[in-house]
Amino acid sequence: MTSSFFLRLALLAGLAAHDSARADSVVYKCVDKSGRVEFTDINKPGCKVLDLPGYISAPAPAPRAAPAVTMRQGAGRPAASPNPAGFPRVDTATQRARDDDRRAILEDELRSEERKLADLKRDFNNGEPERQGNEKNYAKYQERVAQMRDDIGRSEKNIEALRREIANIR
Repeated sequence: MTSSFFLRLALLAGLAAHDSARADSVVYKCVDKSGRVEFTDINKPGCKVLDLPGYISAPAPAPRAAPAVTMRQGAGRPAASPNPAGFPRVDTATQRARDDDRRAILEDELRSEERKLADLKRDFNNGEPERQGNEKNYAKYQERVAQMRDDIGRSEKNIEALRREIANIR
């Protein structure tokens, strides 16, 4: 037996023992006319199903149901699907209170982020922040300036995202 056979066998055993190996596939051992051995998941002439110890195949996935209404060009919106029986509904007043709480939290975060941005811009000093005592090396100073630029950009993006979220609340 050749070393490639043992290598293939070891690879197959490793795949069978590995958690992320496909559990729903069948492994076949195929021997062609010249005697070469191949392990595959495709059934070909001359192939036999391998019984791998400890290998438990998963059941076939359930077929997906076709969507009730499909959108086609020129078609209107599909009818809203009714809520399943027993699905909890939230009354309008409760939802409005939740939205108000969410808005208050987001506005508080927005004010906090705007204060942070103002402090960052003040320290940044239009791209020329004061040098600190430990920045005798100019490269360290440039690194800090670049980090400050990144922090300002990140803070501006956070503010934009918070404003979008606030605008999306009904």
